Amino acid sequence: ARWWDVVAGAREDFEPGDTQSWAAFGVTGLAPYRFELEATAYVGDGGRSAARFDGEYELLITQRLILQPQLELNWYGQSDDLRGIGSGLSTAEAALRLRYEFRREVAPYVGLVRERKYGGTADRARAEGEDADDTRLVAGVRLRF
Repeated sequence: ARWWDVVAGAREDFEPGDTQSWAAFGVTGLAPYRFELEATAYVGDGGRSAARFDGEYELLITQRLILQPQLELNWYGQSDDLRGIGSGLSTAEAALRLRYEFRREVAPYVGLVRERKYGGTADRARAEGEDADDTRLVAGVRLRF
C-alpha cells in the first residue's frame, strides 16, 4: 500500500548466555490519523517465536516543539529462563517524549518511560529481586539522516 512497507531482516541477542539469532518479518507504516505503526514477527532457533508491536504519534505543539507518546508490546512463544523471559505477553512500555527540533535532523528531547513486565517475565524478575514495574526519566538527541 502507499504508506506501508514490508520489512525483513535479522536480529541478534548477545547477552545473557549464548548468542541467539532470529529472522524478522514485519510491516511498518502510517495508519489513518498519522499513527506510525510497526509489527514484527521473529522466528528463532529451536522453534522460538516472538512478536513486537510499536505505535507512536506526534502531537505538534508548535512547528518545532513536538510531544510524542509511544507504546510498545512484546510477546514470546516460549519461555527462556536464561534471559528471564516468560511466554505470552512479556513487557509493555509506554513513553512520552518532548522534543525541540532545531532542524528536522537534530532534535534534543526529554521524556518519561514506564515499563511493566507481565506473566512469567514478571515472576522471574521478582524471583531475581527486581521490580516488575520501572519508570525512567530519559534525555537525548534524535538525529535523522
